[in-house]
Amino acid sequence: MNDDAAELSNWVGRREVVRDDLAVAQAQAAAAMFDVNDDALHAGQALPPLWHWFYFLPRAPQARLDRDGHPTRGGFLPPITFPRRMFAGSRVSFHAPLVLGTPAEREATIKSVSLKSGRSGALAFVTVSYRFMQHGTLCVEEEQDIVYREAGAHVAAPDVREWSTPPAGAVIRDVHADSRLLFRFSALTFNAHRIHYDRAYAIEEEGYPGLVVHGPLTAMLLSQLAQSSEVSEAERAQRAPRTMTSFSFRGVSPLFDTAAFRLQAIAADNVTTLEAIGPDSATAIRADAAFDVRPLEE
Repeated sequence: MNDDAAELSNWVGRREVVRDDLAVAQAQAAAAMFDVNDDALHAGQALPPLWHWFYFLPRAPQARLDRDGHPTRGGFLPPITFPRRMFAGSRVSFHAPLVLGTPAEREATIKSVSLKSGRSGALAFVTVSYRFMQHGTLCVEEEQDIVYREAGAHVAAPDVREWSTPPAGAVIRDVHADSRLLFRFSALTFNAHRIHYDRAYAIEEEGYPGLVVHGPLTAMLLSQLAQSSEVSEAERAQRAPRTMTSFSFRGVSPLFDTAAFRLQAIAADNVTTLEAIGPDSATAIRADAAFDVRPLEE
């Protein structure tokens, strides 16, 4: 493992620049998927928080896809051979809006690569830092954590239990991410990883009990819940519009299309604490959203 770690460390500092025109049609398609109004999604308007994940997409030729649907290992990301891969977490800072219909640039740098041994076997962690620029202005900064795992044992379907009573002040929303939603999110992110849409592959090859819900999809649903419910209606009337300044999430365990899961938001001052809770009442994703909340001027 030491030799492998030394070789993979050569990827640290590797840099990639991707440009994108932030086409309005992509955002409008995302709005349709999320069942949200797209009236504000036209050229010159701000891209909603986290929706930069629908842009700057990898465009590997079909001939360069691995059997699992990911681009062939190597290239910008290190050639880690463990078969299970997941977008395990992210920390995003919003400095200025990315504007739809305006060319933008994403600078990516591999920050760290490490190999570890856990209860489920060998693990590899890759952290990538991103800077999103428009007209020379830094708009968004992000760090993403990607985890690679050995094949390991099959993952059992979670037991379906009655959810616990939510804490006082919590806002909840129950979601069943069915195959239609997972397919559309895969299409909008140009993500061909078969665990999200190919049930036979997900179960027979990677050992999951069903289709795997994308971590970023769940994170975006949590972000939307935070934006709609981080303050009460009474407080809304006394405050100016809120702007999300940061968002972070960490995956704890996967979610599947086999049962519904619960989104929960608890607001305190300008920070909303978020959870995605699996059908077994266990936390699957933890997240936090911070807002710039200012009183209305007299």
